[in-house]
Amino acid sequence: MSAELLQRARAGDRDAFSALVEPHRGELQVHCYRMLGSLQDAEDALQETLLAAWLGLPGFEGRSSVRTWLYRIATSRCLNQLRSSHRRPVTAAPLPVPPPAPTRLGEVLWLQPYPDVLLEGLSDQAPGPEARYESREAISLAFVTAVQLLPPNQRAVLLLRDVLGYRARETAELLGLTEDAVTSALRRARATMDANHSPGLPPPPPDSPEERALLERFVAAFTDLDVDALIALMTDDAWVRMPPLPFEYRGTQAAHRFFTALSAHRREIGRMVPIRANGQPAWGEYRRDPTTGVLHVTGIEVVGLAGDRISEITRFEVVLAPYFGLPRTLG
Repeated sequence: MSAELLQRARAGDRDAFSALVEPHRGELQVHCYRMLGSLQDAEDALQETLLAAWLGLPGFEGRSSVRTWLYRIATSRCLNQLRSSHRRPVTAAPLPVPPPAPTRLGEVLWLQPYPDVLLEGLSDQAPGPEARYESREAISLAFVTAVQLLPPNQRAVLLLRDVLGYRARETAELLGLTEDAVTSALRRARATMDANHSPGLPPPPPDSPEERALLERFVAAFTDLDVDALIALMTDDAWVRMPPLPFEYRGTQAAHRFFTALSAHRREIGRMVPIRANGQPAWGEYRRDPTTGVLHVTGIEVVGLAGDRISEITRFEVVLAPYFGLPRTLG
């Protein structure tokens, strides 16, 4: 950090302030996303963080790095959101196959995908020595969903300790807690994460021949709604989810019933436009208007992979399409 840059920023130089905080903007937004599970909420929290940093700059004494100071502010803003927010109940349309009772993972109705394009070129520093999760795992939908089940303080402690790698003393200072409180919260958070983690085979490397072959088969089966071919690609314990609707189906039998019933009601998929979200393969789903013939984006499909199989299919609402560079219509 340049002392001169900090001095200029304190004197009201916005360009100097931008130079101080801009290298950390991307990783701060990812941190807020992990805390909140929603891209739109993370954007709001990031803007609040930057405003608070600008207003609080005269009080920054430089005893920590600018990066750590910003993480303190961002975490505080996210905790405020979590403690004050009330998730609205979702009014769900009836589905052709009644879903089983939702699990706790099915309670995370606010979950949104995170575009990989926002992960590119991050100046994210290497995690500290305490980190337990690799960056690819810590942005996956499965990880972010499981984090949402943690109480706010446990959520913050887990992310600061096991993802960012801050030591217990540093985490305690960031959160205004004692080291004993941090240790206790981390122990409980890890137990919850372990209970909701289903270890499986690692996914094939992104854009590898193995991944491309599997995804080509998936797109063909999904587009044609070839239920038998689709189920053959799935692991025995695969999930099908549709946030913000509280519906989830686990296992090939439940998925087979769901997709079979859905085939009688679903309009033809005209095109699947490949994108990536949360480090995972994804597509913008386009359906053809029977009157005009124009293709309209109707949702975003994100899949999780385990070895040479599909372990999770998650469908998201179309509202996030612009974040992925997906046009509303295709000719």
